[in-house]
Amino acid sequence: VVAESLQEAKDAAELVKVDYKVLKAVVSTGQAMDSDTIHDGIDKNLCFDWELGDKAKAEEAFSSADKVVEMNIVNNRLVPNAMEPRASIGDYNPSSEELTLYTTSQNPHLSRLVMSAFNAIHPEHKFRVIAPDVGGGFGSKIYPYSEDVVMAWAAKRLQRPVKWVCERTESFLSDCHGRDHITKCSVALKNDGTVTGLKVDTIANLGGYASLFATVTPTYLYGPLVLGLYNIPAAYCNVKGVFTNTAPVDAYRGAGRPEATYLIERIMDKAAKELGMDRAEFRKKNFIRQFPHQQCLVHNIDSGDYDAHFDKALKLADYAGFEKRKADSAAKGKLRGIGFSTYIEACGIAPSAAVMSLGAGVGLWESAEIRFNPTGNVSVFTGTHSHGQSHDTTFAQIVADKLGVPMEN
Repeated sequence: VVAESLQEAKDAAELVKVDYKVLKAVVSTGQAMDSDTIHDGIDKNLCFDWELGDKAKAEEAFSSADKVVEMNIVNNRLVPNAMEPRASIGDYNPSSEELTLYTTSQNPHLSRLVMSAFNAIHPEHKFRVIAPDVGGGFGSKIYPYSEDVVMAWAAKRLQRPVKWVCERTESFLSDCHGRDHITKCSVALKNDGTVTGLKVDTIANLGGYASLFATVTPTYLYGPLVLGLYNIPAAYCNVKGVFTNTAPVDAYRGAGRPEATYLIERIMDKAAKELGMDRAEFRKKNFIRQFPHQQCLVHNIDSGDYDAHFDKALKLADYAGFEKRKADSAAKGKLRGIGFSTYIEACGIAPSAAVMSLGAGVGLWESAEIRFNPTGNVSVFTGTHSHGQSHDTTFAQIVADKLGVPMEN
């Protein structure tokens, strides 16, 4: 429905009648493969079955282990809820046949490519996507949405600008959600606290349809990082992506990497407890110390000093004095706890060579340019997008500091 005002559009939408056939809904991540299928021709609601690592070597590590610790982990579904909801304005110039889409996208270049190549909205060389400063994205605005496509189409159809702004309730229902994993993980241990193996079995909820990065987030971005900072010689990771009658799940705040960190840190905590070891000492015993280090899954880590970072964190947190603080709190009828999280993250998705070795068709790259103008000032160009990071200020400050040019120039 397109109208001159929002209220007119809402009133007109009330006149639309839809005949619905009520079907049994599949909403449980854990039960999706045992429920009725939501798409014809897709057995057990299974979109993909992905694995990483040497399964036989991992099984060997477990068969020879002194102790095995297992854990079931639920990483619940989350709503992005950015400060500024999504919005789009389509504007078509019939004389030049140029289409412009103003949108709250974190990645306008990707949006233009997808809408031109796959949605066939407009030829890419005559299609411009502009994304000004955006009030928060958290990953949920990287990929184009159906409303962006509709605004571009409607502007061409009506040959006048068309605007849509998402309301908060719509945002909760239609923005791609995050996480929603159910995982069974286990570690193989020696009695002295050495971790010799890791196994991960994850069911990842994709929602009703596979969004743009839905299959990448719980696989390429998740699996290679389940080892954390630890020297684990054998590991196997299996991920099953399932469809359910829920909102699609896609990249959100770390996109697979926090899920991996949460998993390995939870199981390390439990393993330390069952071995009767201090959690901090157990972690330090298994840290990677020799660099470069080729992990048994994907990544080659060139450098690091995890002990130094961890020791500094323990000192700043006064870990040595925690038991006294805990006892003091207990005397007052209060509970006091302390937790740890050590992690490494593959930034910018991952190194191109790494993701392409796993079967990804493309890696990511970016460029920057600095121009010295005849009047003595400097212009800085970069393809990154600002959605809360204040790039205008930070990039200007970096260049000013390095070149000795006043920031106002």
